[in-house]
Amino acid sequence: MRHLVLLGGGYGNMRILQRLLPNHLPEDVHITLVDRIPYHCLKTEYYALAAGTISDHHIRVPFPEHPRLTYRFGEVVHIDLEKQQVQLQDGSSISYDDLVIGLGCEDKYHGVPGAETFTHSIQSIEKARAAYEALNNLPPDAIVGIVGAGLSGVELASELAESRPDLHIKLFDRGERILPMFPKRLSDYVESWFNEHDIEIVRCSNVTKVEEQTLYNHDQPVHCDVIVWTAGIQPNRVVRELPVEKDKQGRIILTKQHHIPGYENVYVVGDCASLPHSPSAQLAEGQAEQIVQVLQKRWNGEEPPSEFPPIKLKGILGSLGKKHGFGLLADRPITGRVPRLLKSGVLWMYKYHNGY
Repeated sequence: MRHLVLLGGGYGNMRILQRLLPNHLPEDVHITLVDRIPYHCLKTEYYALAAGTISDHHIRVPFPEHPRLTYRFGEVVHIDLEKQQVQLQDGSSISYDDLVIGLGCEDKYHGVPGAETFTHSIQSIEKARAAYEALNNLPPDAIVGIVGAGLSGVELASELAESRPDLHIKLFDRGERILPMFPKRLSDYVESWFNEHDIEIVRCSNVTKVEEQTLYNHDQPVHCDVIVWTAGIQPNRVVRELPVEKDKQGRIILTKQHHIPGYENVYVVGDCASLPHSPSAQLAEGQAEQIVQVLQKRWNGEEPPSEFPPIKLKGILGSLGKKHGFGLLADRPITGRVPRLLKSGVLWMYKYHNGY
């Protein structure tokens, strides 16, 4: 039997399973999926879990079942590309014939002392649960500091403002305006919503140190009862340690067939891949579609496509609480209730197509 090993049960590897199962997996191929937890998580919704506006159950999707699909639950600690083995934290190892690395990303703390120790995160389901507990156990009038005003920071701040209007929320951002990756019109719309909901934006901030319940902005102490870090991401540590070529963000540079140069049986999907639009669930799914085509060709002893059309995002949607939102559809800015309804619809469709 040929052994396909999928590392990580995120959006990319879920799409690979969706395309191969139940009827497109060759009889001589067995799949093992490795993940820390026994279900797929909707990572794009972790901000709402942390804010306390949705339940844990709401963002879990069961993994599929198939006679030639097995699961190993544990932490990946090392990948040996030469021996074609994956090592787990419990000391066991898994040999592969084909490997898809979809281990996702983790917080990047930019060398800020104390940031990792004294801030909460929404980069994993375990950390989002811990953030939920810390935020929702706060007394009235407590101060929450959110570091980073990208999409995650903005969605967390807005959801928390609706969930706990009694809290004082400070959003620290390095730039002149929040959401710098979006057109100014959208940034202005979000800032207006923040002003209406008493969310304080601390512009041109520079967090130089974090201590327990205190962050230092330009070396000046600012008391915060809870601090959440949403100021940057980097590929998973296991990926960062691989002795292969990477870009400035530490993501692996791939061939047009999505495999590591020199290792045509090792593919990288999602946040760890050096591609435009990364990180993005849409990108991971688009990549997965193309990886499945390559795998099927190679399993049949055929040459895979020499190149694929570029993966294009349908749009980007962000929420401002449960009733308002913002986004780009075909590069066209949209604001108000429509993008929020669209985001809810996309989430419902995703869960429906994954049999939930």
